[in-house]
Amino acid sequence: MSRPKKISHGPKRIPYYQYAMLCVIGILGFFLIWQMAVDFGWISSQYLAAPTKVLTTFVTKLTNKNPDGSTLPVNILTSLSVALSGFGVAVVIGTPLGLLMGWYKPIDRFVRPVFEIVRPIPPIAWIPLTILWLGIGLGAKALIIFFSAFVPCVINSYTGIKLANQTFINVAKNFGAGNFTVFWKVGIPSALPMAFAGIRIALGNAWTTLVAAELLASNAGLGYMISMGRQFARPDIIILGMVVIGVIGALFSAVLSRVENSMVRGRSAK
Repeated sequence: MSRPKKISHGPKRIPYYQYAMLCVIGILGFFLIWQMAVDFGWISSQYLAAPTKVLTTFVTKLTNKNPDGSTLPVNILTSLSVALSGFGVAVVIGTPLGLLMGWYKPIDRFVRPVFEIVRPIPPIAWIPLTILWLGIGLGAKALIIFFSAFVPCVINSYTGIKLANQTFINVAKNFGAGNFTVFWKVGIPSALPMAFAGIRIALGNAWTTLVAAELLASNAGLGYMISMGRQFARPDIIILGMVVIGVIGALFSAVLSRVENSMVRGRSAK
């Protein structure tokens, strides 16, 4: 008699270490091709610095202020203060506002017309007004980043609470829960996944707008360092600033994922 065949229950799950190996191989392969393109003259080093050159510049900029006048740690701290100020205020104001707009119709009808007018305006378009209002200090730069991060926080929170399960809402009301209790116990937990998605988008927007915000007569910051790298024709400085922004953004995204997994019940960590 032949043995019965095992029933397959879907594709095999790839172990975590294999995923990690694939990530490492992909990154190393990318840097290898990049290095070869510069070494073999496929791309001139005047336009694209090799990874080894960027690494050397990174080590040098830890203590050297040239050519932008600040060391890399000072630039990072300056950019973090600007980006996190605008991003933090956008999350604190935008997320609750979106939740309230999605749950309470009077608030929605009162705020939404103004929000729909402000929403399509690019954050950079606010630069002239911020200079008139706040000058060229930290507040002006943080306000530019606030406008870029505020919109996704509101939209995603609004959408998330609109998608709350109506059955759960009806059950809570049948047990005598008031409107605010249902909002707090059912609406907000249901909206959290979408709200965190909006916060993650807002974080990306904040770092994207950072370079434009630091063009407001800055004397330090990653955006300012990139701008000085362009003026001095230093592609290694430009790429270093871009890489640092990308790495910091990835770290913040990972932290947000951890916070989301701990706050949103029923979601397993990836």
